[in-house]
Amino acid sequence: MEHIPGVKWVLRHPRLSAWVILAVGMVALLVYEARNVGLETSQWIALIVATVLVAGACIWIISWEDQDDPEDVAEVSAAEGEAAQEAEGSA
Repeated sequence: MEHIPGVKWVLRHPRLSAWVILAVGMVALLVYEARNVGLETSQWIALIVATVLVAGACIWIISWEDQDDPEDVAEVSAAEGEAAQEAEGSA
Protein backbone atom coordinates (compact mmCIF):
# COMPACT_ATOMS: atom_id res chain seq x y z
CA MET A 1 0.00 0.00 0.00
CA GLU A 2 2.88 2.37 0.75
CA HIS A 3 4.08 1.99 -2.85
CA ILE A 4 1.12 4.00 -4.15
CA PRO A 5 2.22 7.59 -4.84
CA GLY A 6 1.18 9.92 -2.05
CA VAL A 7 0.23 7.24 0.48
CA LYS A 8 3.56 7.47 2.27
CA TRP A 9 3.09 11.24 2.66
CA VAL A 10 -0.48 10.78 3.91
CA LEU A 11 0.70 8.25 6.50
CA ARG A 12 3.46 10.60 7.69
CA HIS A 13 1.17 13.65 7.85
CA PRO A 14 -2.33 12.45 8.82
CA ARG A 15 -3.66 15.79 10.08
CA LEU A 16 -2.37 17.81 7.17
CA SER A 17 -3.74 15.31 4.66
CA ALA A 18 -7.10 15.27 6.47
CA TRP A 19 -7.14 19.08 6.27
CA VAL A 20 -6.46 19.00 2.53
CA ILE A 21 -9.12 16.36 1.86
CA LEU A 22 -11.73 18.11 4.00
CA ALA A 23 -10.91 21.51 2.48
CA VAL A 24 -11.22 20.18 -1.07
CA GLY A 25 -14.61 18.66 -0.29
CA MET A 26 -15.88 21.78 1.45
CA VAL A 27 -14.69 24.07 -1.35
CA ALA A 28 -16.28 21.78 -3.95
CA LEU A 29 -19.61 21.99 -2.10
CA LEU A 30 -19.25 25.76 -1.77
CA VAL A 31 -18.59 26.22 -5.48
CA TYR A 32 -21.43 23.89 -6.44
CA GLU A 33 -23.99 25.53 -4.17
CA ALA A 34 -22.98 29.16 -4.83
CA ARG A 35 -22.36 28.88 -8.57
CA ASN A 36 -25.44 30.91 -9.57
CA VAL A 37 -25.31 33.52 -6.81
CA GLY A 38 -23.35 36.07 -8.83
CA LEU A 39 -20.37 36.56 -6.55
CA GLU A 40 -17.44 38.68 -7.66
CA THR A 41 -13.91 37.28 -7.84
CA SER A 42 -12.80 38.88 -4.57
CA GLN A 43 -15.85 37.42 -2.83
CA TRP A 44 -15.08 33.95 -4.19
CA ILE A 45 -11.50 34.22 -2.98
CA ALA A 46 -12.61 35.35 0.48
CA LEU A 47 -15.16 32.52 0.76
CA ILE A 48 -12.68 29.88 -0.39
CA VAL A 49 -9.98 31.12 2.02
CA ALA A 50 -12.48 31.17 4.88
CA THR A 51 -13.66 27.67 3.97
CA VAL A 52 -10.10 26.29 3.96
CA LEU A 53 -9.44 27.91 7.35
CA VAL A 54 -12.64 26.43 8.79
CA ALA A 55 -11.60 23.00 7.52
CA GLY A 56 -8.26 23.45 9.29
CA ALA A 57 -10.00 24.46 12.50
CA CYS A 58 -12.22 21.36 12.28
CA ILE A 59 -9.24 19.05 11.93
CA TRP A 60 -7.45 20.84 14.75
CA ILE A 61 -10.45 20.41 17.07
CA ILE A 62 -10.85 16.75 16.10
CA SER A 63 -7.15 16.18 16.84
CA TRP A 64 -7.70 17.20 20.47
CA GLU A 65 -9.11 13.73 21.08
CA ASP A 66 -5.90 12.15 19.74
CA GLN A 67 -3.94 13.51 22.68
CA ASP A 68 -4.14 11.41 25.83
CA ASP A 69 -4.77 13.10 29.14
CA PRO A 70 -1.86 12.31 31.52
CA GLU A 71 -4.31 11.39 34.30
CA ASP A 72 -6.09 8.91 32.02
CA VAL A 73 -2.79 7.34 30.99
CA ALA A 74 -1.81 6.95 34.67
CA GLU A 75 -5.15 5.29 35.50
CA VAL A 76 -4.86 2.86 32.59
CA SER A 77 -1.26 2.00 33.56
CA ALA A 78 -2.32 1.40 37.17
CA ALA A 79 -5.21 -0.81 36.08
CA GLU A 80 -2.92 -2.83 33.80
CA GLY A 81 -0.42 -3.23 36.64
CA GLU A 82 -3.15 -4.50 38.99
CA ALA A 83 -4.39 -6.95 36.35
CA ALA A 84 -0.87 -8.28 35.85
CA GLN A 85 -0.41 -8.74 39.61
CA GLU A 86 -3.72 -10.59 39.87
CA ALA A 87 -2.72 -12.86 36.98
CA GLU A 88 0.60 -13.66 38.63
CA GLY A 89 -1.08 -14.29 41.98
CA SER A 90 -3.62 -16.75 40.54
CA ALA A 91 -1.02 -18.66 38.52
